[in-house]
Amino acid sequence: MKLSIVTTLYRSAATIDEFYRRALAAAESITRDIELVMVNDGSPDDSLARAVALHEADPRVVVVDLSRNFGHHKALMTGLAQASGDLVFLVDSDLEEEPELLTRFHERLAQGDCDVVYGVQEVRRGRLFERVTGELFFALVNALSDQSLPRNVLVARLMTRGYVRALLAHEEREFLIGNLFQLAGFRQVTLQVRKLSTSPTTYSFRMRLEMAVKHLTTTSSRLLYYVMYGGIAIFLMSLLAIFYIVARYFTSGIGVSGFASLIVSIWFFGGLTILILGIIGIYVADILVETKQRPYTVIRQVYRADAAAKLIHVASRDPRAGGHATSGRS
Repeated sequence: MKLSIVTTLYRSAATIDEFYRRALAAAESITRDIELVMVNDGSPDDSLARAVALHEADPRVVVVDLSRNFGHHKALMTGLAQASGDLVFLVDSDLEEEPELLTRFHERLAQGDCDVVYGVQEVRRGRLFERVTGELFFALVNALSDQSLPRNVLVARLMTRGYVRALLAHEEREFLIGNLFQLAGFRQVTLQVRKLSTSPTTYSFRMRLEMAVKHLTTTSSRLLYYVMYGGIAIFLMSLLAIFYIVARYFTSGIGVSGFASLIVSIWFFGGLTILILGIIGIYVADILVETKQRPYTVIRQVYRADAAAKLIHVASRDPRAGGHATSGRS
């Protein structure tokens, strides 16, 4: 059985070495056939140089260097496409999700009644504002989306090859990976874990709002139905208002006096029209992006050792072989 560990690098220089040691130590308790896929998502620090150094010392490390920063979720999908293991462990390299979770996840997966084991936070981390905005995000998405998202879900998950293959079959250019996790189906179970607060979050309120809008407009048709239902309701209310005004005029000779009601109506319906056009415009923009069929990431270079180098390295680490450590280089 081959095990792949997939992670992304962005401002990860401070944690990459420790992540490498801890992740491989956890993996070696399961199997000796291991690869560690690190995707450099245009990191501005020396994460790439550190990852390449690890690759040169250990041929089990595969480094995928993207041509620029494409975003966390797209980098994760690129890493999954490069992984070749029978089991694939996906986890961030910032150590907020402990690499040792692999052992727990494998024990649960080994029971044979599931294809995916993924982590969910026991308690959402962060300050009050972060927790409140996080709850608002999930409430908005679950109210308007065609498919709800599990609350407080983490990146960390252990997956079978069949599930990863189904996940990669999705060809969307604009997506939230959490939605793809659900759409792929299969038997998925959760484990409650504690996410550490070792670094400040890179997801600002603006980014979370953009993620919510992107998720709704790329996955949900319900929002368009709500727009249509709102239009029908306003049309019916306007008919009632017209009947009332006409009846009032013929019964008492009193029409609509003053400009207040007129101004309020203009502002209300004008703003509502702009809102509806904006929603439809976002959907049209998403359609435009999808029809261009651009790759969601561009790989500049892949640092991967050949199979012979990996076998030599594994043999050199086996105490029964009596050899010395050997490094491979692509």
